[in-house]
Amino acid sequence: MNKLEARNVSKHFKNRTIFENINLEFESGKIYGIVGPNGCGKSVLFKILSGLMQPNNGQILYNGKQLYKEIHILPSVGLVINDPQFYNYLSGYENLYILASIKNLVSEQDIIDILNKVGLQNDKSKVKTYSTGMKQRLALAQAIMENPDVLILDEITNGIDKTGLNMVYDLLKQEKENGKIIIITSHRIQDIKVLCDEVYEIDNYGVDQIEKDDLV
Repeated sequence: MNKLEARNVSKHFKNRTIFENINLEFESGKIYGIVGPNGCGKSVLFKILSGLMQPNNGQILYNGKQLYKEIHILPSVGLVINDPQFYNYLSGYENLYILASIKNLVSEQDIIDILNKVGLQNDKSKVKTYSTGMKQRLALAQAIMENPDVLILDEITNGIDKTGLNMVYDLLKQEKENGKIIIITSHRIQDIKVLCDEVYEIDNYGVDQIEKDDLV
């Protein structure tokens, strides 16, 4: 059982407070939704949770070890934040191959299999020709490719069509059954209602747990 915690976490930039005193706990085998208006700090929180941005105050703990002190980044995380960035003049397969070569945890066949899972099988076109939805599929593929323990996914269904939505839902539910910690944001209320076990609303003053049925 893995556990990711935010304890009294605050973040501000110059004279602007993003949020104060965020307290959250995430455990294996659940999907968590983070909701709130644009600019409330969802993407900032995701960067802090993953080890990409330090908070001004508070602690991030992963299995009891403090991020930014005992460990510098989550040891096993798949991450999609903001617009996914790829090498535009390479194919989706070539992009994943380059990423996979960093840790050498997956084979060429694994890459092919994951592209099949997200509906990009046999696609040899350059990423510069991809639609927004295709880029999101590729982003999801790179996030889950190395079988991480934690998935942090920001607006992962952006640009995805109805058929693609069902694929994303099925895939994330499978990852949940495999014991992952999964944290998502989405402007689609449907995503949150279909996928999430717990939902938290964030604003400048902190975070509160809410019921899915209260989302409109």
